[in-house]
Amino acid sequence: MLDELAAAIARHGSDMWSDTAVPGQRLVTLEELSAPLDLLYEPMICFIVQGSKSSVAGERSWTVGRGQVFLNSLVLPVTATFEEVPYRSAVLRLDGARLAELLLELEPDGTDRPALSPARSPARSGPDAAGPVTASMTPEIIDAVTRWVRLLDTPQDIRALAGRFEMEILYRLLGTALGPTLRHYTLADSPAARVRTAARWICARFTEPLAVDEIAATAHMSTASLHRNFKAATGMSPLRFQKHLRLQEARRLLLPGDTTAALVAEKVGYVSATQFNREYRRTYGLPPGQDTARLRDRLTDAGGRAV
Repeated sequence: MLDELAAAIARHGSDMWSDTAVPGQRLVTLEELSAPLDLLYEPMICFIVQGSKSSVAGERSWTVGRGQVFLNSLVLPVTATFEEVPYRSAVLRLDGARLAELLLELEPDGTDRPALSPARSPARSGPDAAGPVTASMTPEIIDAVTRWVRLLDTPQDIRALAGRFEMEILYRLLGTALGPTLRHYTLADSPAARVRTAARWICARFTEPLAVDEIAATAHMSTASLHRNFKAATGMSPLRFQKHLRLQEARRLLLPGDTTAALVAEKVGYVSATQFNREYRRTYGLPPGQDTARLRDRLTDAGGRAV
């Protein structure tokens, strides 16, 4: 079943990341190993069909491979490394409104909700914890995702069936280790929701000076509670989270080679170019100029992408 799904992804994945005509669907295909990539994960569900990938976010790290599904429930800057290729995955953007609609269709007392079997119980620090969680794909999930991707073979069916297939996928996932996180994703007043609010707020203002008490007030948490829950979810403190966003953006701006490290440092919010250079080197192993020159040297012939 996974081979059939991998073939469908390869057939329609025209680039490393391909947004498709199916709403909320993205296909990821990679033929050759690449250098580690700085990525900003959005709330998403990723179905790994072939190959494997490891991700690092602060002090947290995880690896997912063939036959696994990975849920990320908040905006999260990561460094991702493709460990095994060819790599094929299908990504579903996590839509809180659609998920809430599904949960409302189920019995309020939970009697009709998919049960979470003991064998699939989540290895989590709490039932409403935010952040990444993984599970194995069941045959039912693989079948639903395959039909969802194969809608690209019959575009005339997308409008009528895409939403239904997405609902089925979410329903099947509620019976896996992803279930508790998915259920709590729709709650407006929980520690996980407050962490997501704080993360989005930092992302929108990462070039500005931030104070932890200001972030805590925005998330309606005490500073101690914010720090504890934010680090549990993201693997880093709020201020370190901001620093990673700044450095990722700086690296992106420096890659074309048409600006200076000092100008970029100021643009992403650093007052001191010396501090920027020091933190950049600590994160990427080389000073800005040398690091981005190395990245440009790794441009591939296929599509001219920087890997």
